[in-house]
Amino acid sequence: MAKVIEGLYYSESHEYVKVEGNVGYIGISDYAQHALGNVVYVDMPEVDDEVEAGEEFGAVESVKAASDLIAPVSGTVVEVNEALDDQPELINQDPYENWIIKVELSDQAELGNLMDAKAYEAFCK
Repeated sequence: MAKVIEGLYYSESHEYVKVEGNVGYIGISDYAQHALGNVVYVDMPEVDDEVEAGEEFGAVESVKAASDLIAPVSGTVVEVNEALDDQPELINQDPYENWIIKVELSDQAELGNLMDAKAYEAFCK
């Protein structure tokens, strides 16, 4: 069973958002990394890029498949996880510790469109 963490917001495309103040840490869920298999490359936007909820912001490639990353919320990229450039497999080791991008949220109300842990668990079944 994939690990789902309480207190995060989840999208139907299996991204999560961890919110701290006005900043969202965005990554892929444990369910997504299991489905993908061994991650070999992560395509990330640049700092200061704008991401829009529901729009693609990058991709994760595994030995099995490539999967677009869909932004669960809108905002401005304030940091990318550069460790993933050299060690994309960190996502397989712990997808919740190894977020992909950090964004300054432009509209916190968008979080209301996402699932909580319980709803996401049910969605994945």
